[in-house]
Amino acid sequence: MAKTWTTPPAVSLRADDAVDLAAIDPSSTPGFAGDKQYAAQSLESGRDTLGDLQERFFASSRHGGDKGSVLLVLQGMDTAGKGGIVRHVVGAVDPQGVAHHAFKTPTEEELAHDFLWRVRRELPGPGMIGVFDRSHYEDVLIGKVRRLASPEEVEGRYDDIVEFERELAEAGTTVVKVMLHISSDEQKSRLRERLDRPEKNWKYNPGDLDERLLWDDYQEAYQTAIRRTSTDSAPWYVVPADRKWYARVAVQRLLIDALAARRPEWPSAEFDVELEKTRLSST
Repeated sequence: MAKTWTTPPAVSLRADDAVDLAAIDPSSTPGFAGDKQYAAQSLESGRDTLGDLQERFFASSRHGGDKGSVLLVLQGMDTAGKGGIVRHVVGAVDPQGVAHHAFKTPTEEELAHDFLWRVRRELPGPGMIGVFDRSHYEDVLIGKVRRLASPEEVEGRYDDIVEFERELAEAGTTVVKVMLHISSDEQKSRLRERLDRPEKNWKYNPGDLDERLLWDDYQEAYQTAIRRTSTDSAPWYVVPADRKWYARVAVQRLLIDALAARRPEWPSAEFDVELEKTRLSST
């Protein structure tokens, strides 16, 4: 792993309150010392590392150890690769230690509550890796672009999100927020592929084109959201996503680093191991 990255993604991809999305090349591979083939090898070798860390983290939480959690927030325009991250990165770990949720259009019940109400209900439990495939950020992105909320309400939501994520961090949740940064040209190519290949037609949504017409508005909304809500306790990472292989290996490394920082350890046996070996031998 040390030779794979010249600069860790947690450093090279971190965004702050001055981030300029237009200055970040969606086809770039910041900090990565290799090509597509090397990335595939790195992703494969990282599966064992990530799986081991996740299992230790999960086991520790079940036996009096770390009671915290990890929350991966995935945001990006349609076709940015959120599903691929879930399958190829998160899918490498034991599913019993993962809590995945994709936030859709709010239901009537959800709309009757504060916008964070439904989010709190899906937070990962102790020892779990939570994955939000779209998240509470939809309420400032779509709300702003589609004018589903007033400017004043959107402004207030930024502050609410910062406070919410600060509370999560203080309660022991490591928050990893990823914006998959795709170009307009690459999105067009991926949408075309969904139309050209019958086995991918099911992924195509005619409404995606309506959102595509608002591309510049969404880029501005993402940039504002990142600037307003990237904090030390819950930083944003802008991951160039035109090259799927780079995005996947970058998010994998972000997750590995987040889990490693928690220093998960295997729990000690709560019984006499040697005695149980003797008893087992006699059966």
